[in-house]
Amino acid sequence: MEIKYDSVYYSKNENTSLEKLILEDINLELKEGKINGIIGKCGSGKTTFVELLNALLLPTLGSIQIGDYQIEKDCKIKDINNLRVELGYVFGNPKRQFFLPTVKEEIAFGMKQFSYKLDKIDSRISDALKMVGLDDSYLERDPMKLSNGEMRKVAIASILAFNPKVLIFDEPTLGLDSISEKSFLKMLKMLKNKYHKTIVIVTHDINMIHKIADYLFVFHEGKMVLEGTKYEVFESELLEQYEVVRPSIMEFSYQVLQKKGIKLGYRDDVNDLIKDIYRHAS
Repeated sequence: MEIKYDSVYYSKNENTSLEKLILEDINLELKEGKINGIIGKCGSGKTTFVELLNALLLPTLGSIQIGDYQIEKDCKIKDINNLRVELGYVFGNPKRQFFLPTVKEEIAFGMKQFSYKLDKIDSRISDALKMVGLDDSYLERDPMKLSNGEMRKVAIASILAFNPKVLIFDEPTLGLDSISEKSFLKMLKMLKNKYHKTIVIVTHDINMIHKIADYLFVFHEGKMVLEGTKYEVFESELLEQYEVVRPSIMEFSYQVLQKKGIKLGYRDDVNDLIKDIYRHAS
């Protein structure tokens, strides 16, 4: 599904379209079937960017092409509702999505809103739970009493159940321990590789996005200022200007080069980096 922003502006000021801009002249195309990372300091416009993508907000100027749908200022409610079947938005805090007493009811809610056949709902609930590594023993549990990692998985399952083509995550690893984060990243790779989902992640977690993203967009003061593969972006000399830090693993490689004269290759995982150091030392 093609997703393209065409000269998109957004302002909270309804009277004057170009005053107090939160986003300014956004022109970009998300990579289909890939993991797209949206990074930048606080207040750079990242969350507004994805809220426009899911039509929680509408552009002040410009348009967003999402497959056959075009989102603009005067977009019809019917088109927005039809579009949301194709887009799944997982909030940074899963508790914001939960308001029903059981996991089963939470996952079923979205499908009922989109008029799925009742005889198909139960099987889709089970399938969605399996996709996130949970089973039917969770069906009658209270989602608010689950661990952070389990809550996040249920939130994702509630979106996967109606099979959207695009998955949007806002700060998905916030509050997760290292084991839960590793499990989450493994699941994202599976959703991309096995189910061919287009994934959009908004995050401040540079080390996490470095491990998982295929392509990055850097936002600064309401503008998209830099894009490219994660290798191109994190090696850019412009990052400091835009107040974005490099991943720890890249900083470590730089220190090894400066202090030991050992030039290491680009690595996504610290274990691979350590192996490189041992190979150079032996």
